[in-house]
Amino acid sequence: MGRLSDVQVVGSALYFLPIRTRVPLKFGAEVLTEVTCARARVTVVDRRGRRAEGWGETPLSVQWVWPGAIPWEERHAALKAFCQRLAARWAQGEFTGHPIEVGHDFLCGPLRDMLRDFNAQERAGREPMPRLAALLCCSALDLALHDAFGCLHGVPTYATYGPDWMSRDLAAFLEPAPDVAVTFRGRYPAEFLVLNPPKQLVAWHLVGGLDALEASELTGDEPRDGYPVTLCDWIRRDGLQCLKVKLRGDDAAWDFERLRRVAAIGQDLGVKWLSADFNCTVREPSYVNAVLDRLAADAPRAWEMILYVEQPFPYDLEAWPLDVRSVAARKPLFLDESAHDWRVVRRGRELGWTGVALKTCKTQTGALLSACWARAHGMSLMVQDLTNPMLAMIPHVLLAAHVETIQGVETNAVQFYPEASRPEAAVHLGLYERRAGRVDWGSVWGPGFGYRIPEILRVLPEPAARFEP
Repeated sequence: MGRLSDVQVVGSALYFLPIRTRVPLKFGAEVLTEVTCARARVTVVDRRGRRAEGWGETPLSVQWVWPGAIPWEERHAALKAFCQRLAARWAQGEFTGHPIEVGHDFLCGPLRDMLRDFNAQERAGREPMPRLAALLCCSALDLALHDAFGCLHGVPTYATYGPDWMSRDLAAFLEPAPDVAVTFRGRYPAEFLVLNPPKQLVAWHLVGGLDALEASELTGDEPRDGYPVTLCDWIRRDGLQCLKVKLRGDDAAWDFERLRRVAAIGQDLGVKWLSADFNCTVREPSYVNAVLDRLAADAPRAWEMILYVEQPFPYDLEAWPLDVRSVAARKPLFLDESAHDWRVVRRGRELGWTGVALKTCKTQTGALLSACWARAHGMSLMVQDLTNPMLAMIPHVLLAAHVETIQGVETNAVQFYPEASRPEAAVHLGLYERRAGRVDWGSVWGPGFGYRIPEILRVLPEPAARFEP
């Protein structure tokens, strides 16, 4: 049974915004120096015939969603082409309902079928596009749907995730693990969200594998644009308390020394927490255990500062069903790239993972459903950045605020392309500057995701795709 508030997508537009990084960002075995942000606008109509527009955005981070040996340009072009196909498909309005209902049905049907057909046709005889990449391409449109729903009804999007707005409860989307007495019948996402979250969140800073830690490491080729170039300077300027350390995963001595040095530098400057990110490069739990055990023995303060370990192992859990309990016994172990949806989270829990790193770039719908499943099963949550600039930053921080992470939110765009967000920062300065180690989203208000689009003076390029109602 539907509701008068239900919506159907009747139009879409897609824009590509290219950005270059001010310094390189190393992702596993690859280095990111440029990225295209996909910005989507969707038009929805409700059962009364009322219409509204919503916006969503995500960086098409090729190296993160599609690591591989084939050229970056080929993967990048494939992502853009798939985004354009998705914009056309969303505009067909195949489903009507609440955004979580519409988003779920789209993910389970059209997106699955489109990825299969794209790989069979466009990628025939070549490396197929991964599911994670398809979710990334879909996320801007899914985010825009959630924004449009709130805008149409004049309420914040996060106020719409309860029984007053949804026709289906969580049992329509989720199944509990068989070993726990959990039910999703009669329960809605709002039950697992923070209703009045704090307006400030602790900000995590990414320490890339190529980043200079101290002035002695500078080569003279660094940008001279007024922003810090060493970790020490970033910590001092922004009052940082939390550092995410990118590691290699195939050089245990380097990984140990990187964690030890970052911890020593951070401790002297007031940093409290570290996370260790191996970016899916490790093949055996014993590798991570050896690094952690050496820290515990030889650098105990660094060991104490590690709050959690992030996705050391290949993200295809079916192909790599590693028993990771030995790692999780040492430090909390969080799924990231693996956590495509709640089913993968369930499989991860069976293998010993203890937490989930959510990302809006895997769709708002998927992130919320994964958050509900994880919370119901006692798993911890974190919200990780995809180096989100511009509009992408706002739903990212809102998700972190409303799901109650173990510690704040990751905020990397200020490091790698701060100038890209100037128009948005003029309206939401607290989101794009870190002060006293925190970001402030108090400027985000109004319906939908609270972007305040009319006040953001950004000139968009011509649409890469447009499907008008």
